[in-house]
Amino acid sequence: QVQLVESGGGLVQAGGSLRLSCVASGSIFSINAMGWYRQAPGKQRELVARISSGGITNYADSVKGRFSISRDNAKNTMYLQMNSLKPEDTAVYYCNTHTWGGMDYWGKGTLVTVSE
Repeated sequence: QVQLVESGGGLVQAGGSLRLSCVASGSIFSINAMGWYRQAPGKQRELVARISSGGITNYADSVKGRFSISRDNAKNTMYLQMNSLKPEDTAVYYCNTHTWGGMDYWGKGTLVTVSE
């Protein structure tokens, strides 16, 4: 099993920046890809960014050029640097891991609110 704890959410004005962190514990040797998802009120959860064990990244079109995902395997931590935030980025952001065995684990989420 893998446990995930997100932090770094909060209230920020449009144009501002935040950095989210996700610390993994437990069976971390089993982790393959990691990613950030978000869910806005009344909407489905969507992929924001993903990073493979080899460091290959991919992003949702809506955040390309503004967000950057990274991981520090030595610290068992994944980050999401979010710049030029927009009100439409307001959502609960969830950390996700996909293991080599095909299991998915989720954190409890951290709320990001971007004001006008």
